[in-house]
Parts: sequence; structure tokens; C-alpha cells
Amino acid sequence: MTRRGFLATSAGSVGAALAQNTPPKRIAAIITEYWSGSHADVAVGKYLEGWLQDGMSAGPRSKIVSMYTEHGPASDTIRPDISRPMAAKYGVPIFRTIHEALTLGGDDLAVDGVLLIGEHGNYPMNDKAQTLYPRFKMFLEITDTYRRTGRTAPIFNDKHLSYSWIKAKRMVEISEQMGFAMMAGSSVPVAHRRPAIDFPWGEKATKAVAISYSGLDIYGFHLLESLQCMVERRQGGETGVRAIQCLERDAVWKFLDDTPWARRLFDKALTHSETLKPGMRQNVKEPAVFLIEYNDGLEAAAFLLTGAVEDFTVAIDVEGRPEPVSTLMYLQNSRPHPHFGCLVMNVEKMFETGVATYPVERTMLTSGMLDLALESRFQGYKRLETPQLDIDYWVGRDSHFCVGPLAEPPRSS
Repeated sequence: MTRRGFLATSAGSVGAALAQNTPPKRIAAIITEYWSGSHADVAVGKYLEGWLQDGMSAGPRSKIVSMYTEHGPASDTIRPDISRPMAAKYGVPIFRTIHEALTLGGDDLAVDGVLLIGEHGNYPMNDKAQTLYPRFKMFLEITDTYRRTGRTAPIFNDKHLSYSWIKAKRMVEISEQMGFAMMAGSSVPVAHRRPAIDFPWGEKATKAVAISYSGLDIYGFHLLESLQCMVERRQGGETGVRAIQCLERDAVWKFLDDTPWARRLFDKALTHSETLKPGMRQNVKEPAVFLIEYNDGLEAAAFLLTGAVEDFTVAIDVEGRPEPVSTLMYLQNSRPHPHFGCLVMNVEKMFETGVATYPVERTMLTSGMLDLALESRFQGYKRLETPQLDIDYWVGRDSHFCVGPLAEPPRSS
């Protein structure tokens, strides 16, 4: 099935797959670090401990059958490793290599899906302030096993595909060449929303603003995903980005003061923030904004405002509508972290059907946008033309964010 073929797959195919009474899918977890509160914990933990991570609630139908952790108990980890006690408690073997984790120590591929969680760990940082997480290297090891065994399985890659646009693009190319389903990205796009709305499918977006906080690399990616998951639904689908620029400090406030559309949408987005603090320009010591010019004329500004907010909001102008579409993408920063349950739920659909729930091209594009925004910063905040980001894809009408009470297992909208 082609990338666009997933549009023909309805939610009913998930139910059909389950109704066939097939055995649970066997999943390998390929991880950099696994400690309490880590991405591995709040994703893999849903499989081991249930949606509520209480050891009693139901969880995904698929089962973790193997683990590989690059940084184990003897490593210089941020917090104590829990992969060993969790694996022992739930009877999951930990292997010394990625190949063995995928083959369960044998010669043939023995899993039906792979969770690649290359987040956290003591890795070097480059001159663009990007942490060099080994997702690309791990992905190559996974796909090398696919080549050796002559079989493949769907892969979910947590967060951006790579710090490098070239490597991110190559990962998607390999998945296409080898013919396996792939998903990637942030939990923010699939989190609960307040209000529970999406960008109106097929309508024209003209201007957009997204706001969040924290570091340029670590949360700049989440910020771009919160923007992209909305605007990709616009008229004509996604056609890519023609230019990008990063601004910091006083240049951010000057941009806002000099750009009426950005100021208006900025103020609208902030009406949904549940963490907004007074005195923004005094409290935000290192403001940043990514300015994005899309090929179809859409203009967007994505702000990082550490010290003013601790949530994710967006506001988008829709042609012909008097008011922008605006919402909060709500993250609960304590166990059981329901937004990661929402993410796992969407990944589960891929594991069950063999078809991506939403296109990996979204994260290929946001990975490139982030890399080039940081390149703009490195080059003295230069506006960079980005013909390499001429990425075409489109999505169906279905939304994939969670609805319903946070205390319940996640459900799609």
C-alpha cells in the first residue's frame, strides 16, 4: 500500500483486525534509556502496566516481547534505570543487541512491530545546540536485521526522526523502499484538546501561530508538530516549506510589534493557555520564534516562551471565517501521562493493520523544519530558503486526538 493509501483505511479496519481473533502483536522496544518518567516509561509502561500504569488496568492488545536498552544500570543515566526490574517483573527478556531483540536471539525476525525510543541519555551536542540522539543509527540496525532476515515490521519512532534533515529523509526513504509502515512524532498532536476541535478539513489557512516553551531543540520539535498537525489539513494538503528563519530575544518582540496578524493570533492562542503568567516580556528571558513560509502562501510563527507558559496553544486564520480556529493541546505532566496513552493508541492501530494511522511525512517535514531553523540561528538568524522541504502529502478527514475523560483509557475522536 502506498503512503496515501492509508486514507482509504477507516477506523473500521482496526475493529476488523481485532475481530479476526488474531494473536496479539509482538513488539520489540528499542530504547536509549528507561527510567521513571522517561519516554520509554510512559510509552512501554502502557504495554506492561496498562493504560493507567497501575498494574491493574487494561492496556494495549499488543505485547512487549523484547527490549534493548543502550544505557543500562551501569551507564551514566539521568536517573536510576528501571528497565531491568520492569523486564523481570513482566517476563520480558532484555537482549544485548538490537538484532537479538528483533529475532529473540534466533535467526529470523520474531516481532510484529518495533517501538524505537531514542530519547534521553548522555549524548553529545553539536554546534547548533542539537543533542545527537542515535535514532538514525538504531533505525539502520533495525532495518539491517530486516534485510538479513528477509522480513519487515512496522516501526514507530518517538519524536523527530533525527537531528539531521538528511538522516530524517533517509529513514523515510528506507521505509518506502523496503515497504513497511512507519510512524513518528510527538504526543502533542494526539493529546486531548480544549476545546476538542481540529482545523476544518479542506478549508484554506492563511496565517497561523503556535506557542509553547522550553528548549529550541527538545521542545521546538513538539511546537512544530502542534502547528503542523493542524495546518496539514488545509485546502490542497501539504506542499512543503519554502523558507524558514529563527529569531531570538529582542527580535521576537519586534516581530510581534511589527506584524499585526501575528500579534492578533498570538493573543488569541494565549486565551486558551492554562499556565499563562503575567509580565511576559519581563519573565521570558530567552524568547524565540520560528518564522515559516509555506509553498502555498501560508505564513506561520511558532513561539517558545519559557517563563510565560507551560502548555501548547495554536490559533489559525481560516479564509472566510471571522474568527480563527484556536485550541489548547493539553498535556498532563504526571502519571499516567494520558497524552502518551493517546500516542500509543494511534501506534497500536498501525501495529494491528500494518498501515500508518497518519503519515510519517508530517514528522519528516517537522524534523527538517527544526534542523533548518537551528541552521538559521547558527548562521546569524538568516532567512533560509528551503527547497529541500518541498514535501507533498495529505491527510484524511479523521482526527486522531483523544476525547473523553482523562482518567479513562484513551479513545480517538
